[in-house]
Formats: sequence, structure tokens, C-alpha cells
Amino acid sequence: MAGISPVYVRLASTVCSVAVLAANYQWLSMLPSNALGPLLLSIATLIALSFIGDKAPETEKLHRFPATDWKSPLPTTGIRDTFPKYEPKDPAKSFTQICDSLIKECTQDLSTSHELPPMEKKWIIDMLEYNVKGGKMNRGLMVVQSGEVIIRSQGREPSEDDLKKLAVLGWCIEWLQAWLLVADDFMDSSQTRRGQLCWYKKEGVEEIAINDAFLIEMLVYRVLKRHFWTEPYYVDLLDLFMETTFQTECGQLLDLQCKNIGLEDFTYKRWELIVKYKTAFYSFYLPVALGMAVAGIKNQSAYDAAREPLLVMGVYFQAQDDYLDAFAPPETLGKIGTDIQDKKCGWLFVQAYHDLCTPEQKAFLDEHYGKCKVQTEEEKKIKAIYEEIGLQKKYEDYEQKSFQDIMAYQSQVVEAGLPWEIIEIFLKKVYKRSK
Repeated sequence: MAGISPVYVRLASTVCSVAVLAANYQWLSMLPSNALGPLLLSIATLIALSFIGDKAPETEKLHRFPATDWKSPLPTTGIRDTFPKYEPKDPAKSFTQICDSLIKECTQDLSTSHELPPMEKKWIIDMLEYNVKGGKMNRGLMVVQSGEVIIRSQGREPSEDDLKKLAVLGWCIEWLQAWLLVADDFMDSSQTRRGQLCWYKKEGVEEIAINDAFLIEMLVYRVLKRHFWTEPYYVDLLDLFMETTFQTECGQLLDLQCKNIGLEDFTYKRWELIVKYKTAFYSFYLPVALGMAVAGIKNQSAYDAAREPLLVMGVYFQAQDDYLDAFAPPETLGKIGTDIQDKKCGWLFVQAYHDLCTPEQKAFLDEHYGKCKVQTEEEKKIKAIYEEIGLQKKYEDYEQKSFQDIMAYQSQVVEAGLPWEIIEIFLKKVYKRSK
């Protein structure tokens, strides 16, 4: 009876009960009138009470938040009615318009709700405009695409509000990434991001960027609360974002600790752990898991089946990113690659240092890796070593194997009741990308 409303179950039971009574009418008519009347009344009362019991959850009030509701009571209906229509035929434009609506929504009442003066309110608006836009938006758009595919696989068409919900969650990931990048650029002393100066390098920003990163993170949770607090999966969204954030920060710790260890400890296993936790969970698993949540999927086996190939894809994606950092032109990549300067435990380095370099080449890495600046002769020499030892060919072989490993999960995903398309869409975006 799974999926059938209890109301319909009780209606069927009532019909059956009446049928049984009718079939035994002759026997019942033999009962004394003083016994038949109370019997029929008792049966009618039990049936009525069974239906009354179903009405309690419908009239139960939504749980509000008494400790914070005094600021601005949360809306229960029409939350996204003022947002522009989401047009699936023009996803990039529609998705960007949702971001504009969220920035306005998050900042328009700050003067009254949090007593922010005009200068600070404008700072937040400008900071959001600068940092949350300008990316490829693949992670955010994947929430919408995966949600659409899953909902259609369930035999229904996504509603206009379904698309808006998915887009809002997509921007929650984009904003999550934005605050991570603002902090990461500051910690790594990076110069450019998405073809422009890193936020902390802007005049008047500097260390304020750290607080700005915190602000963007908290705005993610404010968006989640405003748009999903009435949904049965609201707590699941909070849990997913908190766990994914912790996973990402663990990956960042593994990455940052490379400053405190020697090059001999830059192993393939350390690199794999860094990229799995720093990148794969939030960039690949989180978008699909959010689409699954909105589509009403609750069984853990489905999430487990999706997670495994998505993490393999995320690890491959970062190997690809490491390769492009060394070999893609800055104007194509949108930033100046700094992995060699920053002493990054990258895919290229761990392959070269432990498996492919001659003793002389390894000695040069020991002397200069993480100690030379971008575009110096020493950095160029390291990149030349990468070419000499055949890293480009080794990467191409790794790329092909990763593709085959991901495809091997197809039957597992389908058996879990998920459409393979949610994996395939992502794979098409990243396989053999050039930037």
C-alpha cells in the first residue's frame, strides 16, 4: 500500500464494511431492535473517528523559530512568486536572473532587520556581485538539470516552482563555492580569479575578505531557511550543506598542510584525499544530491549509488584542473596558474616526482618546487621537465581510464532507480574540457 493515501485506504475499508453488513442483512434483521441500533451506531462511530484522525496532520501548524522570528516572520506561501519565470530553453539567462533576485532578497531589508548603515549594505551588494557571478555555473546548473531529469523519470513534469527551487539551490552551491574561493585566494596569495583581481586584492578589501567569506556562507543558510523551511526535506538540505562544507574544509586542511611537509610526502594518496574532499563532494555529489532531495528521493541506497561515480568524476576533474594549470594559457584558463609557486600537491607533481623523473630532474624539483615565482625561468624549467618525461601522454591515458571507470557504474545507478542521464550530463561537461 506504499504511496497510497490513508484516506483512500479507509474509504476502501468503509465500502468493504458496508458490503459485509449488506451481505449479512438477514442475520442482522433477526437481532432485537435494542441490540441492532447500538451495534450500527458503534460501527458508524468507529468509521467516523478513523477519518477524523487523518485531519490532525493537515491542521498542524508549521514549526516556526521563536528565538529568531521576531526579526522578520518567514513567509509560508508565494516565496518565489516575484522571481522571474525560469525558461529551460535559456538556462544560463534564467539561472543568472535567479541570482539577481536572491541578491536583492538577501540585502533589501538589512537596514531594518540588522540595522546595517547604507555603506555596509552597499558593501555586501557589491561584494556579492563581484564574487558570486562570473563563473561557468556548471555546479548550479547541474542541480536544475539533475532535478529535472529525476522528476521526469518519476513520470511527472517539473512545475515552474520546481525549477525555481532547483535554481535557488543551484545558487546556494555557487555561493558556497564563492566564499570558499574568497578564503582560498587569500590563504594562497593568489592574484587573479575568473579573469579579474582576487577580491582581497581590490583596494580597501585586504583582510576584510575573510569576513566577507563568512558573510557569503551565512547568506547560503539564510536562503535555505527562507525558501525551504516549509519543505519536508529542509533539515536534509541543512545536513547536506553542513556535511559537505566540513568535507571541503577537511580537504582544504590537507592541502594547506603541504606547506609543513616535505616533497617526499606528496604522494598520490595524499593528492587523492585532497581533491576528493576539497573538490569532488561539493562540485559533483552535492548538485545531484540536491536534485534528488527536491525530487523526493529518501532511500540511502540511491544516494550511495550516485555518489560513487560522481566522486570518481570529481577526482578526475581535479587531475584535469592540475594539468590545465600547467599547460593551458592564462587567457583560456581565466587565471594565472600558481600550483608550482604555491607548492601544490598536484597530479602532475606526484606522478613526476615519485615515478617518472630522473635523479637529476628530481633534484631540480627538490631545489625549486614551491620556491620559484610564476613565469620565472625555474618555473618554466619545471614545466619543461613535465613535458620531457611524457606527462601529457600519461594524463591522456589517465583520462581514458577515468572515463571507463565512471561508465562501469551505469548498472549500479540504474538498479538504484536513478536515470543514468544524471551522471552522463555531468560527464559530458567535464570530459576532455580545455578550461
